Amino acid sequence: MPIHPRQSDPAVPDPAAPEGAVRPPDPADPAPEGAVLPPRGDLPPAGSPAGAGPDTDKGPGPDAAGGPAPAEDDHAAELRELEDRWRRALADLDNLRKRHARELERERAAERSRTAAAFLPVLDNLELALTHAGADPDAIVEGVRAVRDQAVNVVALLGYPRHAETGVAFDPAKHEVVGVVQDSDAPPGTVVEVLRPGYGDGQLQLRPAAVTVAKRE
Repeated sequence: MPIHPRQSDPAVPDPAAPEGAVRPPDPADPAPEGAVLPPRGDLPPAGSPAGAGPDTDKGPGPDAAGGPAPAEDDHAAELRELEDRWRRALADLDNLRKRHARELERERAAERSRTAAAFLPVLDNLELALTHAGADPDAIVEGVRAVRDQAVNVVALLGYPRHAETGVAFDPAKHEVVGVVQDSDAPPGTVVEVLRPGYGDGQLQLRPAAVTVAKRE
């Protein structure tokens, strides 16, 4: 038959203890009914949230209530500065474009005025020739020829000299062939006749001269 150990009774004195001494309660013994147990050191105090450690009473950390980190502030300030510089550059570019357009328009207007002013004497001489239309026909022809020469001079001063030479070699940069003729007195490839004068040279050419050229035998 198994023998169960006897539970000690705190109220019963231990035979081995000195007379009058009371044995202290054993933690392994169950508490009597209605007894209040003393607080244990390994349990949190009453009213504390479960799982709260010893550091729960400390204040919030440095990042709990503060604003953004200093590095983020620096990046935001640099971004605002770059955006402001970009907007200023766009505004300067737009102002430069508008100023350039105004200056270009002024130059065009001034050039048109200079060109028109250069032709005013030609118009004056044409008016004078028409006024004397009933005079000697030979005088009218001479007057018209003088006006023509004056107009050619004006065009040359504007950078477009007149080309109406005959007996020169054909130049595709200055001449436009409109006909080929047989001429025993002119070498082949020579300009025989100018049907329409040309004006200008190279990139400043207004138009080439329309010519007829002597063909080869």
